[in-house]
Amino acid sequence: MKKAILFFSLLLYMQYLAAQPSPDTTGLLKPQKDNIIKASTIMKVENLGPNINTKLSELRPTISADGDLLFFICENDPLNTHYQTIRNSQDIWYAERDSSGFWGEAMHLGKPFNTAYYNAVYWISPDKNKILLRGAFVEGDYYSNGLSLSYRQKNGRWSKPNMLFIKNYEKYDRGFQSGATMTNDGKTLLMYMSPEKNSYSNDLFVSFQAPDGTWTEPKTLGKNISTSKYNEMTPYLAADGVTLYFSSDRPGGLGDNDIWKTKRLDKSWQKWSEPVNLGSPINTPGFDAFFTLDAGGEFAYMTSNTDGYGESDIVRIKLLEIERPDPVVMVSGNVYNKKTKEPISASLLYETLPDGQEAGNGLSDPDDGSFKIILPYDKNYLIRATADHFFAQSENLNLDSLFKQGYKEIHKDLYLVPIEIGQVVRLNNVFFDFDKWDLRPESFVELDRVVTLLRENPAIEIEMSAHTDSKGSDEYNFKLSDNRARSVMEYILSKGIAANRITSHGYGETQPVATNETDEGRQLNRRVEFKIMKN
Repeated sequence: MKKAILFFSLLLYMQYLAAQPSPDTTGLLKPQKDNIIKASTIMKVENLGPNINTKLSELRPTISADGDLLFFICENDPLNTHYQTIRNSQDIWYAERDSSGFWGEAMHLGKPFNTAYYNAVYWISPDKNKILLRGAFVEGDYYSNGLSLSYRQKNGRWSKPNMLFIKNYEKYDRGFQSGATMTNDGKTLLMYMSPEKNSYSNDLFVSFQAPDGTWTEPKTLGKNISTSKYNEMTPYLAADGVTLYFSSDRPGGLGDNDIWKTKRLDKSWQKWSEPVNLGSPINTPGFDAFFTLDAGGEFAYMTSNTDGYGESDIVRIKLLEIERPDPVVMVSGNVYNKKTKEPISASLLYETLPDGQEAGNGLSDPDDGSFKIILPYDKNYLIRATADHFFAQSENLNLDSLFKQGYKEIHKDLYLVPIEIGQVVRLNNVFFDFDKWDLRPESFVELDRVVTLLRENPAIEIEMSAHTDSKGSDEYNFKLSDNRARSVMEYILSKGIAANRITSHGYGETQPVATNETDEGRQLNRRVEFKIMKN
């Protein structure tokens, strides 16, 4: 049923040095504790079918943020890399879902990912261009326990995995089991492992990316989560960045390890709400772990050994509202060269406004420039792409006004302007109050990028311009636009840029880029931009 293919991979999954028991998804069990979520209706356990599940053991499903890619482990398949040499070989397989919702035939991932005895993808970035792998690799060669990253390249290829440098990692990964996941912004690792040698009892740890790209020493998630007395493992942080699901054998469960849910209460990663057991059919009398969701948070993907095709199968369960994480926004689009309209491979950066704090990063696809990022509600964001010899035309998203509207998907293309004479760059994140020309503080993040451009390219000279829609008299519009352009110029000059490198001009309503007959058109015409006059 399954074909070997060296194609592409992705996603999150936790590691296990021995074959893992598969959870049982039998019928509803009567909750025994107050901290067990009670199902008011019977939730359906849906098998994903014979294109994915076989007579063998399929384990540890991980779904992509958009719900269209599934990654999992298949045990003892004849196509596994070490099938002939080791008992219970575990390799990564994947499947894609079509526009009708049907899963295609599962395929073997191949090298450089299926090279060790036990292989796993622990996490995939929302844009599907970066993956976190089990094991520490050096230029694609397995080195030791640990974690590695690989990046998507052109034509479906992937870079050789390289290890993450986590301070004193070997001090904490001394047990029989370990694994990890990463937050959607790519800046925080969540891990499970045991500092006790040859132990099956794990704790949950957090590590943060340092400015130099290394990772801080692991720290437990606080006594409410990492009990040291019980086995906490397989963390999964939902797309909202605050809802954590994990597996534990702590009291109050339905049997062996169960799935529990908690929420992060502050930025310390030490304070969490009281964990709540998700109840049946998610939890069973058996071993329940490796819980994963897509960005929408509607379905849980798990492993079941009940009424399937083989030893264990991949299933999904629709969650009750109380079991789901907070809603988020998925922003997708493509990065283009504004001059040629060709797609570009670029780095993505998103920042909160008005403080300009980095909220995450990503990569656009090297073949078609596509990207996906996940943004929590209740904040405003600046999104931009970066590439050598280009200046980013950033976009802004005001998500605080959309709070509690549920999961949403937004399409937003990004444009990079080549740094050439005559090129015009629109500054979408420069803001003024109505009928005024004083810069609002959230404009400074955008204008500081123009300052950086001028500092890094000392030969560049620019004209800063402002434009209005057609409402109001010609005289009023010229005056308003001229004052706004001058305000922007004066801010840039205040940062030490020489006065002979920038001029300002207000054009009023004379240079529209869209119709003035609609609100959308008028909004496009109200703009600030600069033109490269000399380079």
